Amino acid sequence: MTIRIYLAGPGVFYPDPIAHSQELKAICAQYGLEGVFPMDAGLDISNLNKHQAARAIYEANIELIDSCAGVMADMQAFRGPGMDGGTAFEMGYAVAKGLPVVGYNAQSTYLARTCDFYNGLERQGRNEVDPYGLTVEDFDLVDNLMMACGVQVIVRNAQNAAEVLSRLCAAG
Repeated sequence: MTIRIYLAGPGVFYPDPIAHSQELKAICAQYGLEGVFPMDAGLDISNLNKHQAARAIYEANIELIDSCAGVMADMQAFRGPGMDGGTAFEMGYAVAKGLPVVGYNAQSTYLARTCDFYNGLERQGRNEVDPYGLTVEDFDLVDNLMMACGVQVIVRNAQNAAEVLSRLCAAG
């Protein structure tokens, strides 16, 4: 029996998202998983205005997550030091539904990426702050604590994530 898992991440924005999805699906298949990519919904949004298209994509992704037993989430930094906002939402939705979520990210900590993003941070007491004077959280996690602590585990890459998720889904 194949276990369906949702493949969350910014891969839909890659130059060739289908090739990326095929790579992820091949990794999943090695562990008895059927990877379900957001574009698998096969939506035709060509006749919709931007807001209608956005709503259709949202609803299709929710339906795909609802059809899965778990989520494998690419938590890499995207368009800034933090992870993709859509991926974060999908992770939270899955956690709220009680689905196992395994993240992967081989990057440095959120604090280190934020420091790089701003070409340095300022130390104020025990905290690092960004150029706007806002505290940057420092828990030695790969992203904001709500994402990092919301998943069962964060591993280095998609291969490791598929392996762990296959065990979690089979056990649960």
